[in-house]
Amino acid sequence: MTAPSADADVRALENPVWSSVTGAHAGLADVRSVGHGRAGRYQTDVAPFGALEDPADPACWEALAELLDGHATCLLIEPADLAPGWEVVAVIPGVQMDGTGLAPAADPGAVTLTEADVPEMLDLVERTRPGPYLRRTIRMGPYLGIRHDGDLIAMAGQRLHPSGWAEISAVCTDPRHRAQGLGTRLVRAVAENIRSGGERPFLHAAADNTGAIRLYEALGFTLRRTLSFTVVRRRRP
Repeated sequence: MTAPSADADVRALENPVWSSVTGAHAGLADVRSVGHGRAGRYQTDVAPFGALEDPADPACWEALAELLDGHATCLLIEPADLAPGWEVVAVIPGVQMDGTGLAPAADPGAVTLTEADVPEMLDLVERTRPGPYLRRTIRMGPYLGIRHDGDLIAMAGQRLHPSGWAEISAVCTDPRHRAQGLGTRLVRAVAENIRSGGERPFLHAAADNTGAIRLYEALGFTLRRTLSFTVVRRRRP
């Protein structure tokens, strides 16, 4: 296993979507420039997230407006930091957790999921609601699953990919198979894949999902910061 780089820059976690769409996920995203300002967003069937290179720069907001063309996107930003002319559609308070202290572990019972598995993955997400998961989200990073009698009953994988880090996401288990430790196994197995690539795991969770947060803390995650998942759009004239 390759050790994570000692100089993995935590600053990438301050604006993880921007680091992802201009880095490892550039092929899954669109970036627009207006003057000296830049903004980006994932393609609409990949993920709902957008980002500004510098939220304090009005030119970046203009670039985002051109990119969205009237549609909404989710920014990891506090509602009070919106530029004039923008409106909040929804806000979900959240947390960002650093998984540097997590002990990874390969799991021989976990299988790598492919695009052929996407219909089952979408069905599992629909029944468990772990957060946004779309038709091409699987291209953001490897996803692992556990099957029982041929049915997909649990999964987890990698989503955002800021420099030096990979986000563990879509951790979910079929309600009929909970309390068996499947989520723990998958989180450790996904972390093993991340660490083997020389990167560090992190994750986001809704702030009110206290049960999941307690589990992640027990596994070795530490709270890095609170944040807001803020869905925004340009206010119509």
